[in-house]
Amino acid sequence: MKKISVMIPCYNETENVVPMSAAVIEQFEKYLPEYDYEICFADNCSTDGTREKLEKLCAGNKKIKAIFNARNFGQFNSPYHAMCQLNGDAVIGICCDFQDPVDLIPRFVHEWEQGYKIVAAIKTQSEENHIMRFLRTCYYKTIRKMSDVEQIEHFTGTGLYDKSFIDVLRRLDDPVPFLRNIVAELGFKRKDIPYTQAERKAGHTHNNFFTLYDAAMLSFTSYTKAGLRMATFVGAFLAAGCVLVALYYLVMKLLFWDTFPIGIAPLVTGVFFVGAVQLIFLGLLGEYILTINSRVMHRPLVIEERRLNFDE
Repeated sequence: MKKISVMIPCYNETENVVPMSAAVIEQFEKYLPEYDYEICFADNCSTDGTREKLEKLCAGNKKIKAIFNARNFGQFNSPYHAMCQLNGDAVIGICCDFQDPVDLIPRFVHEWEQGYKIVAAIKTQSEENHIMRFLRTCYYKTIRKMSDVEQIEHFTGTGLYDKSFIDVLRRLDDPVPFLRNIVAELGFKRKDIPYTQAERKAGHTHNNFFTLYDAAMLSFTSYTKAGLRMATFVGAFLAAGCVLVALYYLVMKLLFWDTFPIGIAPLVTGVFFVGAVQLIFLGLLGEYILTINSRVMHRPLVIEERRLNFDE
């Protein structure tokens, strides 16, 4: 009997962990009775009572497992680490907030049985804020044009991964993994399944401007050279422009020495403009250095506090 592992990352999801576990179990009992399964919650140091509910779930059902992190290790490290701890023939990653429909699970398994090693859920529509949807679309298209690696638009990591691909993830040994880009770069034969992302069932989203910016910069600095190349090209363009402006002022002053006023406004404007451009690209260079620094330090993905139902 083939075994399917379902990995569910969670952080302060006290209202969702119990109904989510029940919904996943229902999918297997109703539509996938010929498969064995396990459910693993990867708790990223919740503080709202989520852990207590997970302890009760694990005590009542040995097929439900939990990994409790010693602290919050971020939205990328925790699920990546948990996926690598599971031993099913395939691993399904799905969010705990019900924005990714659990009824996708049978479809994932069906496509996997057709020979696909990765089955990716793609958000073709979403009930999220339309402005956020537009900004995400612009981001994906920009990264796609800048990167040498194929980018999967509106893919958040939800999907099914064959154990052969999970073995690849274990061997990567990347301290700052970005799963959605790893799938695009190293993924095997893949099937994309479109779906409409629903609103969060309960609780509040933990994403904010800083977490979204962090994700965008990690992708940008890991998979594009465009930022550094852009700094070179913009610098060259500005240098050429400055030379032309200087020549223009020199010629005009020589031709109309008494009537052509140079003034200080162009000088001040130019200094502030060039200074602003330099600061922008220094910040971009800093983002690349931060990514390099994270990889060089090579800290562990996650430090676990304890595990539940991993006795075997």
